[in-house]
Amino acid sequence: MAEDIEISGPDLNIEGIPLDELGPDVPTVGHVDGKPVVVVKTEDGPKAVGGTCTHYGGPLGDGLCVDGEIRCPWHHASFDLATGYAVGGPALNPIPVYETQEREGRVFVTGLKKPAPSEQTPQASPESVVIVGAGAAGAAATESLRRHGYAGPISMIGEEAPIDRPNVSKDYLAGTAPEEWMPLRSPEYYEQAGVELITGEKVTSVDPDNRTVSLDGGRTVSYGTLLLAPGAEPRRLSVPGANLSHVHYLRTLDDSKVIIAALAQAKRAVVVGAGFIGLEVAASLRHRDIDVTVVAPEEIPLAALIGETLGRFVADLHREHGVAFRLGRNLTAITGDEVTLDDGTAIPADLVVIGVGVNPRVTLAESAGLTVDNGIVVDTYLRSSDPHIWAAGDAANYPGPDGKRVRVEHWVLAQRQGQTAARNMLGHNLPFNDPPFFWSQHYDVPINVTGHLDGWDEEVVKGDPDQRDVLVAYRKEGTIRAVASIYRDRESLRAELALARGDQRALEDLLRS
Repeated sequence: MAEDIEISGPDLNIEGIPLDELGPDVPTVGHVDGKPVVVVKTEDGPKAVGGTCTHYGGPLGDGLCVDGEIRCPWHHASFDLATGYAVGGPALNPIPVYETQEREGRVFVTGLKKPAPSEQTPQASPESVVIVGAGAAGAAATESLRRHGYAGPISMIGEEAPIDRPNVSKDYLAGTAPEEWMPLRSPEYYEQAGVELITGEKVTSVDPDNRTVSLDGGRTVSYGTLLLAPGAEPRRLSVPGANLSHVHYLRTLDDSKVIIAALAQAKRAVVVGAGFIGLEVAASLRHRDIDVTVVAPEEIPLAALIGETLGRFVADLHREHGVAFRLGRNLTAITGDEVTLDDGTAIPADLVVIGVGVNPRVTLAESAGLTVDNGIVVDTYLRSSDPHIWAAGDAANYPGPDGKRVRVEHWVLAQRQGQTAARNMLGHNLPFNDPPFFWSQHYDVPINVTGHLDGWDEEVVKGDPDQRDVLVAYRKEGTIRAVASIYRDRESLRAELALARGDQRALEDLLRS
């Protein structure tokens, strides 16, 4: 996860930096007291902030500054340059902010600023807020409510406490992230924030007329405003043997723990599904020296999502690390020691992990009479068909950039939707139009993707994935809708910004530069 960032550039306290060397959008790197610091020219004068992202330790000096924010090159977290607050997922904690001073045409960093007060006055204040779901959207909404001045009761109800879910299939499953890295927050954090965190119980029903939710333990919780962030659940296979004890699905931290425990006896695994989750599982199991075969109906993994160029590259990368593929095949049966494919082939397996997609959890919304269509239907403000109920995350079906409704299953987008929904509960009326962003890790190769991947009809490749240096744009009817990249982090940030602004010229310029 976090990596040490080398100290570089001038000592900003002693040497400073010439003011005319500061650019308006690219941070300039230096250090203070042995810590990386970046300086940026803004309309309000030079700003200096800590140079390390609080998410996974990304180097903010390689990032991008825009609209008073600095954005991390690794996973696109964004921070307010004036306060240091994390204002866009996946980061939660603020970065330090420093005092600056101009002398003889140079900018010096003179010391830390006191943390900015987080108290604000909400434009609206619900009597109470209940959040169903403690995943990315629910956890981010909880923090955003408090940060923007909401002082009323908050109850967050989830099957498990908020965790760093992307690592369930990545570093934690691979054995390179210890369990203490997995919780997003400690129980004490929620206690101090005045948030009632309810885990181990499920919400069984929502009563919009009386504004209550009922739990399976018999308790009823009232709300003034409700956020539904129930997430999604893995699609199940119905083939013979799919319920055997060595067959697993991966969604929760406990799911990952069960698979890890099974590895004490397992030596040969079959992963069903060649999407991002299935391939991340394959990489993690290979890191633990498990023999892995991936079975999937498509001929090229990920091609329908990110195109044949990156799909072939990812498949070859996995083959280089010892993964076997049986592509163009479907699973027909599972027994205690093997799986059978639709061509009659039997593959030895003492562990089977199934990753064939997810379905949005909409049962609560349906039973409450909300409009549901491939998710919980919300407007551009993330409000459902009931004026007191919002929805965010994997289960939310919202208006996309071209008016077409979309439902996106990405961690960062869920966090940002949670943050926006929380602010709208407080009366801010902010339309949600962030481009989706996600990253996928395959051994030492990260793939960053921003934008909407649905329905593209042309891929444009700039660079060479085999050289770990590539950018791929996806056009739909001539319009760039999404961009994927490998080790072109600042270009990925610029692509996300251009997509948010609808700036096709800037997107085309990325391909020409």
